[in-house]
Amino acid sequence: MKMAMIGLGKMGGNMVRRLRRHGIEVVGYNRSPEVVRQLAAAEGMLAAASAAEAVRALPTPRVVWLMLPSGSPTEQMIHQLIPLLEAGDILVDGGNSNYHDSQHRGALLAGHDIHFVDVGTSGGVWGLDKGYCLMAGGAPDAVRALHPLFDALAPENGWAHVGPIGAGHFTKMVHNGIEYGMMQAYAEGFALLRGKQEFSLDLARIAELWRHGSVVRSWLLDLTADALANDQELTDIAPVVADSGEGRWTAIEAIDQGVALPVISLALQMRFASQDAEGYPAKLLAMMRNAFGGHKVEKGH
Repeated sequence: MKMAMIGLGKMGGNMVRRLRRHGIEVVGYNRSPEVVRQLAAAEGMLAAASAAEAVRALPTPRVVWLMLPSGSPTEQMIHQLIPLLEAGDILVDGGNSNYHDSQHRGALLAGHDIHFVDVGTSGGVWGLDKGYCLMAGGAPDAVRALHPLFDALAPENGWAHVGPIGAGHFTKMVHNGIEYGMMQAYAEGFALLRGKQEFSLDLARIAELWRHGSVVRSWLLDLTADALANDQELTDIAPVVADSGEGRWTAIEAIDQGVALPVISLALQMRFASQDAEGYPAKLLAMMRNAFGGHKVEKGH
């Protein structure tokens, strides 16, 4: 099977490597020519100097897979590809797009008789060796045509056709929302352990202990145990946590559906709090306590 991969960053590049190691022919394009050259030299990927060149290198019906940032980059590339593709071709979006965008794009492409499949992709930098969890949304025939790619990219039982167009990215959105909650719970728990100084708890040892037989064991705990084994104080890490679009979209979806998501929503809010370098709400709280009760206010630096 031969396909094109557009977007060769951390995820896209490693997916090309895994596809090539499973015998899939890949034509690759990235806005950085050096990235294309490196993958072509190391993995036998066929290099393309443009999206158009990548499309021209494919047999029909074509399969073009996008691994681009959500929003404008993906939208612009889809509009660039529409006149290059033909009826029966399949366009796959494996990035973290909003599922509403995927539904609109599916309808747009259907007007040109081009199939669209949205694939929520999980696995991060470990996906190259461990495989990617793939959540596909789209018409059954289009998804069926992609089976060889899914089999190459995913571990055993690691991919599924979860529903119609939009369902893949919706499922991945909720997946990432759950991830927010799990990470926050681990972070709070270990902070509480660390705070009990009279016990002199070895956080690395406890994390390693919990990895074996505990009901809270998980891959996230595996990663946490490795990090704590290197440095329990996390000396070189600033206390600032970025939030990706999926966490926000999950919270918005909960509001739209009227479904209570207190853990996921609060985990998102904690990420916002970590990004607040100015600390204005806390300053207001200190001012109010001083105003009504004469409580001491710490002076700013």
